[in-house]
Amino acid sequence: MQQPSLELQIQSLPDSPGVYQYFDKEGKILYVGKAKNLKKRVSSYFNKVHDIAKTNVLVKKIVTIKHIVVPTESDALLLENNLIKKLQPRYNVLLRDDKSYPWLCIKKEPFSRVFSTRRMIKDGSEYFGPYTNFKTVNTILELIKELYPLRTCNYDLNEQNIQNHKFKVCLEFHIGNCKGPCEAHESLENYQAQVDAIRQILKGNFKDSLRDFKKKMTELAADMQFEAAQIIKEKIEVLENYQSRSTIVNPKINHVDVFSIVSDEGAAYVNFLQIAHGSIIRSHTTEIKKKLDESDEELLSLMIVELRERFHLLSKEIIVPFEVDLGEQIKVTVPQLGDKKQILELSERNAKFYRIEQLKQIQIVDPDRHTNRIMAQMQKDLRLHVEPRHIECFDNSNIQGTNPVSACVVFKDGKPSKKDYRHFNIKTVEGPNDFASMEEVVYRRYKRMLDEEQTLPQLIIIDGGKGQLSSALKSIDALGLRGKVAIIGIAKRLEELFYPGDSVPLYLDKKSETLKVIQHLRNEAHRFGITFHRDKRSKSALQSSMEDIPGIGEKTMQTLIQHFKSVKRLKLASEQEISSVVGASKAKKIIDFYQTSNP
Repeated sequence: MQQPSLELQIQSLPDSPGVYQYFDKEGKILYVGKAKNLKKRVSSYFNKVHDIAKTNVLVKKIVTIKHIVVPTESDALLLENNLIKKLQPRYNVLLRDDKSYPWLCIKKEPFSRVFSTRRMIKDGSEYFGPYTNFKTVNTILELIKELYPLRTCNYDLNEQNIQNHKFKVCLEFHIGNCKGPCEAHESLENYQAQVDAIRQILKGNFKDSLRDFKKKMTELAADMQFEAAQIIKEKIEVLENYQSRSTIVNPKINHVDVFSIVSDEGAAYVNFLQIAHGSIIRSHTTEIKKKLDESDEELLSLMIVELRERFHLLSKEIIVPFEVDLGEQIKVTVPQLGDKKQILELSERNAKFYRIEQLKQIQIVDPDRHTNRIMAQMQKDLRLHVEPRHIECFDNSNIQGTNPVSACVVFKDGKPSKKDYRHFNIKTVEGPNDFASMEEVVYRRYKRMLDEEQTLPQLIIIDGGKGQLSSALKSIDALGLRGKVAIIGIAKRLEELFYPGDSVPLYLDKKSETLKVIQHLRNEAHRFGITFHRDKRSKSALQSSMEDIPGIGEKTMQTLIQHFKSVKRLKLASEQEISSVVGASKAKKIIDFYQTSNP
């Protein structure tokens, strides 16, 4: 049977929630997605050219569309998650399984053992976790060992074996780490009461254990058993210290999971906190590589389902930064203030710090990837057609209206290219006129680059507001570069970005890397321009000062300017130093002039 055309396949899709799958001509899975309305969602891929190149490549490869209809959007989300993990499509974010994570097990057996494991065996035992690293597991096991003396042996301690004296107490009994249930030194009832207390601690409930320990300590102290009471007091301190590291603002918040997301051009970072009895009992951050510029809403919904499944989260309430549809059985809270808002902000901080750590590592071990990411982010933030690999920034300097100059600094791949920096003396403008000066230097800069057939920048930044931008645009238009080179202006005070023909400025996030690169450019242009301006002003003052010295001509002046740079340096120089530059006769005239004239 002949394969129906894509248009026919799309037209036959239902207006229902479901999951769609894209296949190439060889029948290989390309992409799995969910939709509230299958026909609308799938159609959107084919009725426009996408901003992301990968999406356009994906669309060109699609030959077959398959779909699965489900009752609700939340069902579609669950199914999408399962299919991605099972099929691992090329254009989907990769979801890992949880095989490598450790668990804490309370073994189903007489005198239950508590230990860590990576394997879940369905024998009725209880498993808590998984935990994201063994450090957390070891800390909890050490806490349990401090509080409750449990056995570590793997003997089969059934009633008959104990009565038959099949086992002997070991070293753990003699050093006080075990009470010897193998020889009936401890009853099953008493032992399992300790296991019940451990179970509550693993669930995040410390109150019962603290209450029981404090009651026991009081009884021992009243009985004059002060050494035993001191041991219990130390256990209380251990438990309270462990709890204090985990306590959140409001201990009434119980059985809640918190999810947050931070993203950039190439990846998203999702953090979740598991809250029980007012304490954080688990925190985990994961990085997701974007494949098709997925939105934060799409990625967070997908990862909530994934993380709840991976970590066996059973809470009925989740806290998130925006609304997500996970079905009627889960309460979704988007807090605006209060304790829950603080917990969400804590989760977001964890995600941000994780992102910063990852980016620092990338910058060290893979600088090219770091650069590519910043360039892609700048292209998106500044709404450019291409990545701004070559950026030039202009700034005028005319302090107190004298010696007007301009500076052009050049960044390549987001970093200063100082060999390409240029200074400009203003030639055609009389007096201080920033607008006319900007028009002149922009024209001179790019007229020369065109004449010499140099590669033009992808982005020009004008340090100034709408006036300077308009002046620069006159030169860009005169050279026929409008549309070939992107140009924006940045206002000095409010970090406003102005675009040609757009009266409304663009404001970037104050912490964004794009704004940091632009600020670095602007600061470099200002520094470079000011340095040149001061140097020129000093030379001008030096020449003016020397014009009245008898016997000093134009050529001698230029020699002195090049060597001493300023009047102050010339006045402080010795006769011998000046003599080494212009000769003894002229040196004496200069020394005599400055000694007899007013400084």
